[in-house]
Amino acid sequence: MLARSHELVPYSRLGAVGRATVEDAYWGGGATFEYWAHAASILPISEWPSFAFRRRAYRARGLRWHKVPDGPREEILGRLRTDGPLTTKELGGAKAGGDWWQWSDAKIAIEWLLDIGEVVCVQRVGWRRVYDLAERAVPEELLAQDPDDQACLTRLVSHAGRALGVGTRADLADYFRLRGDQVASVIDATELVPVRVHGWKHPAWADPEALAAPPRGRHATTLLSPFDSLVWDRARTSRVFGFDHRLEAYVPKAKRVHGYFAMPLLAGGRLLGRVDPAREGKTLIARQVSLEPWATATPARTETTLQALSTALWQAATWVACDNVRVERLDPPHLLPALNLSAAS
Repeated sequence: MLARSHELVPYSRLGAVGRATVEDAYWGGGATFEYWAHAASILPISEWPSFAFRRRAYRARGLRWHKVPDGPREEILGRLRTDGPLTTKELGGAKAGGDWWQWSDAKIAIEWLLDIGEVVCVQRVGWRRVYDLAERAVPEELLAQDPDDQACLTRLVSHAGRALGVGTRADLADYFRLRGDQVASVIDATELVPVRVHGWKHPAWADPEALAAPPRGRHATTLLSPFDSLVWDRARTSRVFGFDHRLEAYVPKAKRVHGYFAMPLLAGGRLLGRVDPAREGKTLIARQVSLEPWATATPARTETTLQALSTALWQAATWVACDNVRVERLDPPHLLPALNLSAAS
């Protein structure tokens, strides 16, 4: 609708740095790999040892979704060894025919090899993963490390705590999709500090550096990917921002409230509403804008919110090389005439 989620994340933090720059930063120079973190995530290659516990768990389980055929695994490893990095299509295709989940044997085998760490996703070309042998893609000093489960979990929970600043056990677990008992087993081994947060029902832990000094930085005005780490945990987003967000891409069109790919509008450190974007030629379209009631409760708040909306829309339009902005629907509708979209703000 606007751009892919992994492009939107740096855009929201750094501005319009250029999509080619983003892709090069993610994939250039072998500095990253894709693996199962919060979901399928692009990670620094330095974190390869941290996921040894997950690779072992997959191997011990013996499968994830599909029974893994024996023959294709060795064929794939041989092809990669001989031909270098390849996509699933080059390795035999993704589908066996029929529905999307009916994977080919080659697809099942390559994803299993990725799960257990024998191959690595080193890049995406369009939507396609590019796979290589772990022995070739991962630096030798990292490949040789095999920390036990407790060491992996301690590192990941510590990382989650630093990234979140403060979080409950459920928050810390969700960041890397750990189990609550896994977090509990290592929380005392981290440097996170137990705290209570006003209005939260459950105990929490905070990064000591976040407690040591007042918050620093600037407030951005931007549209967020629904998969941005600031908002991906819906329960936490509701608790921290008072903002209830749901991705409606899989909701039947007639039942959608905010739109297909509604993106939260961030301004002044608060979430003011949602924008469902699209593009038509060189026009960025907000098919629907839904503003939070509190954000338009007074004339002063309304003015600030509409200014933020205009700014966010024009910044996004400029980023994706659009030279016009159009809003089709705004809730509340009586504010649409007051929205100034005549020029970039």
